[in-house]
Amino acid sequence: MSSHANSPHAGPPLDLSRWRMVPNVLIVLGGLGAVVGFFVNAKQFSFSWLLAYMFFLSLCLGGLGFTMLHHLFDASWSVPVRRIMEHLGALLRHMVWLWIPLAFLAPKYLYVWMHKLQEGKPDLSTVAKHPLFTMPGFYITSVLCLAVWFWLPTQLRKWSLKQDETGAVECTRWMRRYSAFGIFLFAFSLTFAVILWVKALQHEWFSTMYGVYYFAGSMWMSIATIYVITLLLQRQGHLQGYVHEKTYYFIGSIMFAFTVFYAYVTFAQYFIIWNANMPEETFWYVLREKGTWWDIGQIMIFGHFFVPFLFLLRIDWKLKLCFMGPLFIWAWLMHFLDMSFNIMPVLWPDNFHLGFTDIACLAFIGGVLAKMFIINLNAHPMLPQKDPRFAESQDIYVTPNRGGDAYVQAATARGHEGGGH
Repeated sequence: MSSHANSPHAGPPLDLSRWRMVPNVLIVLGGLGAVVGFFVNAKQFSFSWLLAYMFFLSLCLGGLGFTMLHHLFDASWSVPVRRIMEHLGALLRHMVWLWIPLAFLAPKYLYVWMHKLQEGKPDLSTVAKHPLFTMPGFYITSVLCLAVWFWLPTQLRKWSLKQDETGAVECTRWMRRYSAFGIFLFAFSLTFAVILWVKALQHEWFSTMYGVYYFAGSMWMSIATIYVITLLLQRQGHLQGYVHEKTYYFIGSIMFAFTVFYAYVTFAQYFIIWNANMPEETFWYVLREKGTWWDIGQIMIFGHFFVPFLFLLRIDWKLKLCFMGPLFIWAWLMHFLDMSFNIMPVLWPDNFHLGFTDIACLAFIGGVLAKMFIINLNAHPMLPQKDPRFAESQDIYVTPNRGGDAYVQAATARGHEGGGH
């Protein structure tokens, strides 16, 4: 019997052909809306673009992060979904050119500290953060971060696709090597980027946990996305028989872990600042307690932690689409509110505001990334071919054979055992 028959998500094949034009519609309508928004209110457009960019950057960085963790921990259960992680990480290449508008908008519309530097009147907070908070420091550091995100996922996917052709174990070793030092580049680039692009909106503020805070939220949203993409591909038949109950259980367990980790980091950041009670730190939270921003903060406390925490406590709920499907949508909503809570009070200090330009920028960037992801997904095998851990991911024991191919032996064994998917 095929293992797919025992999957909690087994069901009739899904026909998603009617949705194939959605990315193009989002690109066209979102692009036109963003252009109109720019000419109507350039400052509003600048913040809307930054919000949409940081929201989707989380998804791409999460894909890269999980790809490297897969190699560093030598995981076998995640082999069938590794290509999904790689394609999400590969979207960082497109985030490079999507950052270009921010490069031009930053000095005039986004960062007060840049205005003060241009006027020759930098304040003490800016001077204390030299050389990072200088015009050359901002752009050089930003370009270095973007270079890391362009190069690292490209190398990881290059060796992954090469293994599809050759089946060489050396490809796995190279991916481990890139992940071993790449995880440090990933951590530093993510931290510097979120400090320069988001925290610097209120440059007087200090937080040594801000990079970890953004990392935790990014990984949380990404793992929810990986869960749903895996489910859709299985229901379409592409991963039928290759993803199992344990696959969904482990993905759900990781989401549970990052739910707790995010809550810990968020609370620790708030508690340290509250306990120190220094005006140059507390003002950041004081601003976010005004108007409806207080309500957004309460929604995040319960919606970003308690709701997913209680949902994911049960083992069986991690395996049920009726729970995990809505939780995926909930995760995207909570992360969007999180990014809005960090960025938009600078522009709208009194109340939460969701305008036409915000939606347009989200639609355009989301449409571009969705289209590129689908193109990559269709251009390459959806399963890593000839991965030495593939047999183990299918719970198949393969006797070592120097003259044979473990992947071929495993696939043959599964063919005789489960009907040959």
